[in-house]
Amino acid sequence: MEQILINPDRCLSCHSCELACAVEHALSKELLAAVLGKESTKPRIFVETDGETNLPLQCRHCQEPMCVNACMTGALAKDSTTGKVLFHQDKCVGCWMCVMTCPFGAIEQDMSQKVISKCDRCPDREQPACADACPTGAIRYTKVADFAHDQRKHYLTNW
Repeated sequence: MEQILINPDRCLSCHSCELACAVEHALSKELLAAVLGKESTKPRIFVETDGETNLPLQCRHCQEPMCVNACMTGALAKDSTTGKVLFHQDKCVGCWMCVMTCPFGAIEQDMSQKVISKCDRCPDREQPACADACPTGAIRYTKVADFAHDQRKHYLTNW
């Protein structure tokens, strides 16, 4: 299964991934509507920095997701076929237990709808919008083994 994998050394903190995510999840899927606030849309990926390292962060779709275990209503469930942590908005009661248990802080409150907001890996796209928008390739949608292989090759050639 493909994963969203990050190479923090390549992240410029340009926030292109956040913008692409917000546009992808806007009703119109139009940049101006999302940016000018005509639609209530938020990114589901967050670029964090400590001043030296930049890290795009979103739901990791964990193998053993604590958020799913904490969800009392079944609004969060792990798809056994794809491995994705799916969100069923109609079941969410806004208790925020998933927000409190996510070790990555990747689940956010959507106070306008009183539900959560989290990465869904852009199910209508071949590749998530954040990975498509990343100008440096810091965000990749690939198999873990392929990513690890590329990292080893990079290490050998730059050692």
